[in-house]
Amino acid sequence: MAAKSPVAAFRRFNRFYTKHVGALDEGYQHSRFTLTEARVLYELGTRDVANATAIREELSLDPGYLSRILQHFAAAGLVSRKRASKDRRQLVLTLTAKGRRAFLELDSKSNERAKEILDTLVPAERRQLLSAITGVEQLLSGKTKSEPRAVMVRDPRPGDIGWAIAVHGELYAKQFGWNAEFEALVAKLFADFANGHDPAWERMWVAELDGERVGTVFVVRNAEDPMVAQLRCLLVDPKGRGLGIGTRLVNECVSFAREAGFRAVMLWTNDVLISARRIYEAAGFKLDHEYQHHSFGNDLVAQVWRREL
Repeated sequence: MAAKSPVAAFRRFNRFYTKHVGALDEGYQHSRFTLTEARVLYELGTRDVANATAIREELSLDPGYLSRILQHFAAAGLVSRKRASKDRRQLVLTLTAKGRRAFLELDSKSNERAKEILDTLVPAERRQLLSAITGVEQLLSGKTKSEPRAVMVRDPRPGDIGWAIAVHGELYAKQFGWNAEFEALVAKLFADFANGHDPAWERMWVAELDGERVGTVFVVRNAEDPMVAQLRCLLVDPKGRGLGIGTRLVNECVSFAREAGFRAVMLWTNDVLISARRIYEAAGFKLDHEYQHHSFGNDLVAQVWRREL
């Protein structure tokens, strides 16, 4: 009877899960990092401003243990430390270029492993799994159903481009009154990407919330200057807004462009897209120029934004 007790069942699941996701490997995701080091690296790579106190509280780590990990990262050239301008007692932690590469590589491997597991399931099973994961997270963390849960940014799969075109057409017609001319333009841009993109220089991402598609963006080479990346078709569905998904998608574009060797990233948008413009500004883009035009059934002001890398 003891083997069927709630405690035994809980521990059995822990053993199964840690083995299934490779948490027991000597190096997490076959990297040089332990699981704890990988979690610290993730916090450093995903926080706008990182410090030891915030990371320690998030991960419930012993201060001395975290200090040794950060010292190891600093010695390996992965992280830099400097005094905060407002509180000189506080150290601000920033990934170096080497650290950013290590984070992106490990994050990509983690995404690939998650995708491998999810791809073994049919859609109904995948929804069941994600629902169960969400339920476990809610019960153990005390989160309400209205709070954000599982956000994942992944590479595109069959059906994603068709979804992205349809959602662009529907949302922009509803929010701004744009006509089918806009949907036709989006369809052409996505079709050009699907039919002839160079994976070394061009890439697309899809964001999911609890297993449901809520966002997308892609990067291509600029037609006039091949050493400038062009960000295109950033979209976050209303059900996924307010969760930082747009920021994450734009950061993926910037990081990819930098790693690929582009010298700058540019984009074309319109001034009515206020939320998107705020994301671009926060990511370091600056307005290059703007002009008036009549498109999609409306008088608009187009804007070209650019960020040097």
